[in-house]
Amino acid sequence: MPQELLLQVLPEIAANELLLNDYLAKQIKVTAKEIEHVSILKRSIDARQKAVKINLKVMIYLKGESFQEHKFLLPDYKNVTTAPEVIVVGAGPAGLFAALQLIELGLKPIVIERGKDVRGRRRDLKAINVEHLVNEDSNYCFGEGGAGTYSDGKLYTRSKKRGDVTRILELFVAFGASEDILIDAHPHIGTNKLPQIIQDIRQKIIECGGQVLFETRLTDILVKNNEVQGIVTQNGDTILANKMILATGHSARDIFELLDRKQIFIEAKPFALGVRAEHPQSLIDSIQYSCDYRGENLPPAPYSIVKQVGGRGMYSFCMCPGGVIAPCATSPGEVVTNGWSPSKRDQATANSGIVIELKLEDFQPFAKFGALAGMEFQKSIEQKAWRLAGGTQKVPAQRMIDFTQNKVSSEIPKTSYVPGTTSVEMGQVFPGFLTQILREGFSEFGKSMRGYMTNEAVLHAPESRTSSPVRIPRDPLTYVHVQIKGLYPCGEGAGYAGGIISAAIDGEKCALMIAAILNK
Repeated sequence: MPQELLLQVLPEIAANELLLNDYLAKQIKVTAKEIEHVSILKRSIDARQKAVKINLKVMIYLKGESFQEHKFLLPDYKNVTTAPEVIVVGAGPAGLFAALQLIELGLKPIVIERGKDVRGRRRDLKAINVEHLVNEDSNYCFGEGGAGTYSDGKLYTRSKKRGDVTRILELFVAFGASEDILIDAHPHIGTNKLPQIIQDIRQKIIECGGQVLFETRLTDILVKNNEVQGIVTQNGDTILANKMILATGHSARDIFELLDRKQIFIEAKPFALGVRAEHPQSLIDSIQYSCDYRGENLPPAPYSIVKQVGGRGMYSFCMCPGGVIAPCATSPGEVVTNGWSPSKRDQATANSGIVIELKLEDFQPFAKFGALAGMEFQKSIEQKAWRLAGGTQKVPAQRMIDFTQNKVSSEIPKTSYVPGTTSVEMGQVFPGFLTQILREGFSEFGKSMRGYMTNEAVLHAPESRTSSPVRIPRDPLTYVHVQIKGLYPCGEGAGYAGGIISAAIDGEKCALMIAAILNK
């Protein structure tokens, strides 16, 4: 009978099949030749001690024990060409996985996406990086696959209570992702590989009779007697359906404004805001792995820090080892940063959002905007940063120690942020209380990670799109909007998810709720 084993090994053993087989043979007291196959079930890194170890959970099959390779197949998706229609607004993970679930349940999704397909988006990303031109409908946040497609592709969620994480990961594998995402503690597809997977998901939706309409922006929701009747697009086209999943992402400010204007109930939601810090990856490796050189058998090291500073949480967010910082503005006249890593995480720098929890009372200066107060607070910082950095997609930047000492950096080294940087005293970007917390917090971070606090690190401002500044309230049992029947707020933009996996799960849940009604 196959044996399951939990073990800790050196990185060079974990990375070499022959060495690992020899090690396992000694553990279970057989010869290496008696081992037919080893399946790695789980893998993580333990860097708490000076000697870094790899935690493995393996299944060992000896000669004569049957091992059958598991094939990850797509569900039995139906042809839904003539099925009841459901409008899905947004082709991010929430919208795409909602569409797949609808098809699986025999319903026809009509997916509308304001941005372009994955290939079309690339030209607009080049324009923002090189020419400083922001396309309001096609950028790092908007377009096929949503913000995750070109701004990282991390596949882990802190909350296992959200739903079936394994199902989502297995669907990604069935669509072409590496099986490593089922094994690694912090799975990651990579910005270079995710676009093809997203494109294949879209193709499957179309093959099954669903529709995917690009460059189609929602401009109005048709409501009668507090029930959805359909939508109007920017071209004046009308799409009729009485069920709609609204999965527009955390940066769709025009949608929040539309809902507010139509007096469809929304509410301000706290979020987090701060800077994106970039270090040499070799420095983070030396801190995390306690070595001068990490070697070939360890991946670029990530880090995670959480501190309480001034009564607020300050923490690392969307940490990207071996990655780069990207310009993520969605309108002219603002700058926004985010980070991403390619699948090999082979860039020379590491970056992370370092952000502070905000409270609703922080938005009081914008109280006249009602439920949009947090959004206007967010917008004001992004616009101020744009002005301070020179009115282009360059961002305000400062060396880390200089920032804590309130000293303008005499020069900023070249960073991974392609549009460039402008040396600015970052205290000018943020309200005073945020600046003070950031300064104190970096000193605290330096105590936890010796070497982290350094002028080799460059801060870029702002990291402001951590989550939606608005919540679109829904019934916790049915997922229907609390006021408008047939409207299903979904994913990050509605305030119910925080990343690719949780957004995908939320999309599936909304689809299940709709199917429970339409398939009665």
